[in-house]
Amino acid sequence: METSDNSLIEAHRRGDQDAFGELVRRYGDGVLGYLVKMSRNREQAEDLFQETFKRVHEKAHTFRGSHFKSWLFRIATHVAIDGLRKRKRQCAVSLSQPLDCPDGDNCESLETMTATDESCDPSEEAQRAEQVEMVREAVASLPDRQRATLILAYYQQLSYREVAATLGCSTGTVKTQMYRALRTLAERLPEK
Repeated sequence: METSDNSLIEAHRRGDQDAFGELVRRYGDGVLGYLVKMSRNREQAEDLFQETFKRVHEKAHTFRGSHFKSWLFRIATHVAIDGLRKRKRQCAVSLSQPLDCPDGDNCESLETMTATDESCDPSEEAQRAEQVEMVREAVASLPDRQRATLILAYYQQLSYREVAATLGCSTGTVKTQMYRALRTLAERLPEK
């Protein structure tokens, strides 16, 4: 029987290092994938990943909720937004930088605008790659809160209630942010 997240965080608070390792194993890929999508840079995402779990370790004593995953992604969101702000102050972000994805399952869902067909000719493949890049650029250009909402709800497949808990806002705010994000994407992306 699998140990609950709450039991693991409680064991970690008591000094059980294996419990913390289990939490990292359980959520590491999802958090890293989220941070890669937020930062659009694998190397920066790995730094943000380290900072996220460092904060989880340091703030474990403050966890009072019953939804560890939402709490974890709230920390990851704050770390990502702080990191993006810091990076924007240091240099301009390239929107054409390729996006690395640690877990191929969730990576293609939004970007894939056309069905993958193994019999595609090179021109179709080039067109598909261009469409994927257009979606990446459009998502990257969203304001931080809208991008975080979209990625948490769509890529990480959190419910609106979980996204609200993660971002520390109401479900209505999540719906509004999601609506705005999708409206912006619809305006920026040409219809096929």
